[in-house]
Amino acid sequence: MALAITDATFDEVVLKSDKPVMVDFWAAWCGPCRMVGPIIDEISEEYAGKVVVGKVDVDANQEFAAKYGVRNIPTVLVFHNGEVVGKQVGVAPKQTYADSLDALL
Repeated sequence: MALAITDATFDEVVLKSDKPVMVDFWAAWCGPCRMVGPIIDEISEEYAGKVVVGKVDVDANQEFAAKYGVRNIPTVLVFHNGEVVGKQVGVAPKQTYADSLDALL
């Protein structure tokens, strides 16, 4: 399962990570987010130990969604050394998300 990331934990979990980090910005009411959610969970399991994978509920945690310009959800950002190095807006095949992580490993 992907980690639940909040505004309070974002800095520590995402920006200070020594591993690549994939963050899914989502909301419970968002249909496409429910399609992406299981994909993100699968990636979390497959890349365990190599990558940090988390989810930010944008309804409850708006600070970093706003900071990174998340206007549409789902938006998946990939961070490396505290910087955004990848972005996917909307639903994409699992391989698209995997490829963005493989490029960093």
